Amino acid sequence: MDFFLHEHSFLVFLLQFQNADSTISLTSYFFWMSSTHIGELLLQGPVFIKEPGNSIFPVGSEDKKITFNCEARGNPSPHYRWQLNGSDIDLSLEYRYKLIGGNLVVINPNRNWDIGSYQCFATNSLGTVVSREAKLQFAYLENFKTKMRSTVSVREGQGVVLLCGPPPHSGELSYAWIFNEYPSFVEEDSRRFVSQETGHLYIAKVEPSDVGNYTCVVTSMVTNARVLGSPTPLVLRSDGVMGEYEPKIEVQFPETLPAAKGSTVKLECFALGNPVPQINWRRSDGLPFSSKIKLRKFNGILEIPNFQQEDSGSYECIAENSRGKNVARGRLTYYAKPHWVQTIKDIEIAVEDNLYWECRASGKPKPSYRWLKNGEALVLEERIQIENGALTISNLNVTDSGMFQCIAENKHGLVYSSAELKVVASAPDFSRNPMKKLVQVQAGSLVILECKPRASPSAFSFWKKGDRIVQKSERISFLKDSGLKITNVTKADVGSYTCIAENQFGKANGTTRLVVTEPTRITLAPSNMDVSVGESVILPCQVQHDPLLDIMFTWYFNGALTDFKKEGSHFEKVGGSSSGDLMIRNIQLKHSGKYVCMVQTGVDRVSSAADLIVRGSPGPPANVKVVEITDTTAQLSWKEGTDNHSPVISYSVQARTPFSVGWQTVTTVPEVIDGKTHTATVVELNPWVEYEFRVVASNKIGGGEPSLPSEKVRTEEAVPEVPPSEVSGGGGSRSELVITWDPVPEELQNGEGFGYVVAFRPYGVTNWIQTVVTSPDTSRYVFRNESIVPFSRYEVKVGVYNNKGEGPFSPVTAVFSAEEEPAVAPSQVSADSLSSSEIEVSWNAIPWKLSNGHLLGYEVRFWNNSGGEEESSSKVKVSGNETSARLRDLKSNLAYYMAVRAYNSAGTGPFSATVNATTKKTPPSQPPGNVVWNATDNKVLLNWERVKAMENESEVTGYKVFYRTSSQHNVQVLSTNKTSAELLLPIKEDYIIEVKATTDGGDGTSSEQIRIPGITNMDARGSTSAILNVHPVSNSISIVLFFIVNALW
Repeated sequence: MDFFLHEHSFLVFLLQFQNADSTISLTSYFFWMSSTHIGELLLQGPVFIKEPGNSIFPVGSEDKKITFNCEARGNPSPHYRWQLNGSDIDLSLEYRYKLIGGNLVVINPNRNWDIGSYQCFATNSLGTVVSREAKLQFAYLENFKTKMRSTVSVREGQGVVLLCGPPPHSGELSYAWIFNEYPSFVEEDSRRFVSQETGHLYIAKVEPSDVGNYTCVVTSMVTNARVLGSPTPLVLRSDGVMGEYEPKIEVQFPETLPAAKGSTVKLECFALGNPVPQINWRRSDGLPFSSKIKLRKFNGILEIPNFQQEDSGSYECIAENSRGKNVARGRLTYYAKPHWVQTIKDIEIAVEDNLYWECRASGKPKPSYRWLKNGEALVLEERIQIENGALTISNLNVTDSGMFQCIAENKHGLVYSSAELKVVASAPDFSRNPMKKLVQVQAGSLVILECKPRASPSAFSFWKKGDRIVQKSERISFLKDSGLKITNVTKADVGSYTCIAENQFGKANGTTRLVVTEPTRITLAPSNMDVSVGESVILPCQVQHDPLLDIMFTWYFNGALTDFKKEGSHFEKVGGSSSGDLMIRNIQLKHSGKYVCMVQTGVDRVSSAADLIVRGSPGPPANVKVVEITDTTAQLSWKEGTDNHSPVISYSVQARTPFSVGWQTVTTVPEVIDGKTHTATVVELNPWVEYEFRVVASNKIGGGEPSLPSEKVRTEEAVPEVPPSEVSGGGGSRSELVITWDPVPEELQNGEGFGYVVAFRPYGVTNWIQTVVTSPDTSRYVFRNESIVPFSRYEVKVGVYNNKGEGPFSPVTAVFSAEEEPAVAPSQVSADSLSSSEIEVSWNAIPWKLSNGHLLGYEVRFWNNSGGEEESSSKVKVSGNETSARLRDLKSNLAYYMAVRAYNSAGTGPFSATVNATTKKTPPSQPPGNVVWNATDNKVLLNWERVKAMENESEVTGYKVFYRTSSQHNVQVLSTNKTSAELLLPIKEDYIIEVKATTDGGDGTSSEQIRIPGITNMDARGSTSAILNVHPVSNSISIVLFFIVNALW
């Protein structure tokens, strides 16, 4: 045996010796195994990621290099080489070329030897691929020759063509003409045209203003370089004016013009003539132009963007003037570079098999095909053929492996499709498709035991059960893919089955154990149920199954698998290991449908279905419409909604207005709308109110959702029916009768033009006085007349009206006219100072008669000397018949002036004579000091220092002793004109005592509080000073008790 190891494949040569004829025959088996099967490495032939593209290099560019991109992936990583015009580039010439990865950098490109087609070759150990061609062109624009141009002499009215003749160049150009001097460029119009094909300037009819020098300007669209030709003088001949003549087309497109798919085609057409010709375009076949076609330069250019096959055909340019017309014709032919319809894909195929590899491309003309292998033209032989782009290779061997490229080409271009062919040879191997360790089937069923080893070429296989070869029978058959098929399985078929697979490179086997089980049966299946919304139900699903098998329950609802996590609030599985009962809690309408319990084991599955009908309150009625509307009625119609499996028993109608609080049930005819009626008339509506209606259906489950609201409708107008309420009045000024009422709400006004009719008459008079109030929001009317007697009785009523007519009046009510102001001032006004902050003012009541109205009270105005009467005066009012008022919060020791007047609803009367009083001085700010006490079991003796008033303070007239128990808030007061006091108190608990000086200006500042503790059978003493001073009080001290609040004894 001879053994040869290649870097990425194995070649095994097996020598077979035959004794016949004493000769030795050699059979060679090529054995190749992809290294994806060796150490699980991934080998891959080169695949392009980036390919070079066409490039135009501006001659004289500051950039001194150009880069062609090329990048391919593969394992091992590819290496690269390049060709120019079919010859290898010598990359060792580092001053000219540089290879960066796969990218080729051309240094200092030269148009003499670097122009042409470039191709990149990427190679690794699995093969080679070649990139598409990338063309390098050089763009340049040389200068015009400097020789002067001849003068062009024409007659006025004659047409002329000024030739440009661009200098040597490469790359696309654009043309313009300067008139006389830069930057005055010739403006193109219907009379002048610059061809972007020839560069010539065409003037259809020369005019005197055209005389001058014309210079052709040529610009390179690649380099932006611009050159100017020599000026061409244009002059008019002196031998007369050119007469009119028919158009002569000077600019026209070729008779046949190929146009590429997706390109933008521009056809030029311009004619000389007198008068100036009008240019128009049409298709020779009469078809209209598509919307994408544009006419530019006063119809001198026909532009077809995104050229497609339907745009091909004959086009005509018509030049016409009053002397005649001329037509130029040309045909646009459609061509398309090849475009892939079907590319080739990587393929792995066994040795000795046959390959059929097809690539197809579209294009016009139809593409032809050729194939490359590893970057070279594929050599055809008897077993390798190409037909219509399809490659066939019969009896494959490992030497056929490599990188293949299909090339589709026509005269307009070519495209490449690349793929890798791996021809593999290997012994059977179950590692990729291992056989199942265990197959469980149900008795009486059919089972197929699979045997799909990986082998190249395909392996021959046979089966064993235990040690015995499995033979074909009525129940046992062998499949083409080496599988074993057993029908009507029985317990006798239980055992281990081994598949032995073999080819010329080796053999392998795999084993499956077959277990036969009893069928699964549903013993308690779910049944059809009829339930109401909100109930809870259980759908049973209990089974009997083979104990060797694990069992799984699943539920389907209306064909969808039930998600117990998502529907956990409603669905729950309950029951034991052989039960898959489904509990549905708080069932809803959406739970109506078909429920299927699916029971599955490793070998079989059974199912049972049940229909669940959920009945609920009805869905909303549909399409609620107002059929007819009057002032107080609306006829409605609607369509029945879903009954949710419970027939509709009745309908109710609800209405809403801008004035209602939400939706309100309304009265209908018929009053009770049964479930089969879908029309009703709503009654007792208010006229001239905008209504919306909705309908609610009810069944035995309950009321359903309301329908969508109807469109808003307004009832018709009607005479108002409701008069104003709360008609009253009174008050106002002299000679006024004030009448008030509550306005009628808008929803009761019944139409436009709503207002009030106010009627009134003196009591006892027959005729009514009427007036109209046009504002519906007005709530008051005032009648003024000097003849009105103050506080006289009137009868009043208020009616309503609108554009439809007058409505009712309110009930008659009595209203009094305005009162008369008091005529006299209060008398006997006096003022007494009560303290430093209070003055009491008193007066005699003024004489008053009931016929004058109601006296409301008196107003006291007061002020002091610090300002004028009006500026500083304040007011105090007292009501009714009170004849005194106390002024508080006044300033001390200050003279105040006061005047009094009476008032009623009509106003105020005259002021009384002014009186005055001076407030007292403020009480002393010094509190009684050094308060000393001496207590026994039933009395307390107090002593304190005398308070001396300052000059601006009131003189002390006496003292007040305030005392209370610590547990009470009611204070008792003892007054004395001495600086001592004796309190007869049962000292059973603590007492709180304070002392204040009294003056005409009020009480002075309080001493500090004294707390006298409760005493039992002993004397106690105390003081408010830091050093205790005890002063006995004589029994002769006179004590005057002015008042006691809530005496303790």
